[in-house]
Amino acid sequence: MDYLYYLRQDKMPHIWCDGCGHGIILKSILRCVDKLGWDKNDIALVSGIGCSSRTPGYVDFNTLHTTHGRALAFATGLKIANPKLHVIVVSGDGDATAIGGNHFIHAARRNIDITMIIYNNYIYGMTGGQVSPTTPAHKKASTAPYGNPDEPFDISRLAQAAGATYVARSTVYHVGKMDNYIGNALQKTGFSVVEILTPCPTSYGRRNKEGNGVDMMRYQKENTIGIEKAKNMSAEALAGKIVTGVFVDKEQESYLNRYNEVIKKAQSGV
Repeated sequence: MDYLYYLRQDKMPHIWCDGCGHGIILKSILRCVDKLGWDKNDIALVSGIGCSSRTPGYVDFNTLHTTHGRALAFATGLKIANPKLHVIVVSGDGDATAIGGNHFIHAARRNIDITMIIYNNYIYGMTGGQVSPTTPAHKKASTAPYGNPDEPFDISRLAQAAGATYVARSTVYHVGKMDNYIGNALQKTGFSVVEILTPCPTSYGRRNKEGNGVDMMRYQKENTIGIEKAKNMSAEALAGKIVTGVFVDKEQESYLNRYNEVIKKAQSGV
């Protein structure tokens, strides 16, 4: 495929740091779109604020760069206004589950036809290296110089509990699986979530002495466990491991169908 066909080349070079995994995710999205044969004009890519949210600036789709944590709110309005659009939201762990946490939960509950791809690097990378809801306990951040005292969110389990119809997790090291999960999510009716663990060597890795991007991806390679295998492992054995795979894949009525029924009733005066 020709990646350049999907990119705004005048926006290059990108601003992501050496070793950041966000470019790997961007290429995965483009491969999936190309494989599906979607027209660029039929796609809307929406983001909030953060490193991940630079993604729409680089792609030649309909793009919307919104306020911090509000990407899903904008995307919901966009999908309702133009249901024919393929609406994709890209968001970071802080953008999605901190300031945008309520939007995330209720988008899953509503089951609106949006695919959300969450770039989880355990940190607020762009805005100063602060603790995010997914920063592991005891890890350091600019706002936790002596270690994070909080337990982290499990994004995929949160999406599952809130009602998303498709939930999967991958790492940027496992590119084949990432492509498969994103491709499945894009075709799913309802709210689909793909959480992707991506290294941040600048704001997270350096502070926690985890090495460069290659070192952090090597950790992903050596410490990832498939979800089926993980079911038979103890909590002690899973400590420090990354559990990946498909957490949810179910069929459920789309929110748009119910929303249109309400409109018809209102128009008929029933």
